[in-house]
Amino acid sequence: MKAAKLVEIRHFELTEEERPQIRKPSDVLVRVKAVGICGTDLHIFKEGRADVQLPRVMGHELAGIVEEVGSEVQFLSPGDHVALDPVFACGECETCRKGFPNVCSKVCCFGVQMEGGYQDYIVVDQKQLYRFSSSISFEIAALAEPFSIAANILSRANATQNDSMLIIGSGAIGLSLLQAAKAIGMRVMVADVIDKKLSLAAHMGADQVVNSKTGDLKTAAEAFTENGFDIVIDAVGITPLFQQSLQFAAPRARVMCIGFDARPAEIPPVLITKKELSIIGSRMNCHQFPTVMQWLEDGKINAEYMISKRYSIDEIQQAFESTIADTEGSVKTMILFD
Repeated sequence: MKAAKLVEIRHFELTEEERPQIRKPSDVLVRVKAVGICGTDLHIFKEGRADVQLPRVMGHELAGIVEEVGSEVQFLSPGDHVALDPVFACGECETCRKGFPNVCSKVCCFGVQMEGGYQDYIVVDQKQLYRFSSSISFEIAALAEPFSIAANILSRANATQNDSMLIIGSGAIGLSLLQAAKAIGMRVMVADVIDKKLSLAAHMGADQVVNSKTGDLKTAAEAFTENGFDIVIDAVGITPLFQQSLQFAAPRARVMCIGFDARPAEIPPVLITKKELSIIGSRMNCHQFPTVMQWLEDGKINAEYMISKRYSIDEIQQAFESTIADTEGSVKTMILFD
């Protein structure tokens, strides 16, 4: 089978590998059909990462077709269309036993700390796979993963239809979060510095969009909501924006932290105390795939809006290079398989 391996920074090689085999009774062999290029993939491609050993087959936003199942697989059959939950945890530690595999100390992301989906076939345990109907394309289903991140954020924030939300950043996560928030009836403002992405956010249902480079976000926010936003999210994930996000929070607001920026944030405790703010972390997803798959089936979210470009697996080098070069227009690039 064909596999695309990142063998060094900014260089993929297409190799022929042995097709993986079912080894455990709960294993499922999946023929990969579509994989989304994630921001994590782009970062590893450009710079590498300390926890990623090259060569590596990346790719964790994926969907495919079940080819074969192990003897104890109960809920999947050959021919089923499935999406992958890429959160792999030990399943044995106290954190996992409490039901929080996404924050297990040994958690791995498929295609990051372990081999991933830029290859014709994968074998994973049945518990990582979620079936979807043939009315949903493989490309759309592959993007269940960024929507699962959005679902986890909303869950951690205890979001309701009565809440207002500010999303800073209209990349794949910001736009996924926008759609998820609108699906439950929230009022949402989106801020960014790229007009093309803001136009997309408006098309996807944002109640208001603001270019924070050419406009006044503070004034726009005050006009949008009298006392500030109930939920504020830096969807870019960098320390300076996270620090700034607190100024837009309403009393008793939830300020969500989803970035992995290691730089310290300077936040005076008085800002938190006076408004009784909650600062809440959210990492990957925790059992959110059933919710997202139902959203897809019900038509509450539409990942098609986010797909900017499509390439075959043979064009993966070009796909990464062109996505990096398109600093303004690209939201989600898809890698497709025959």
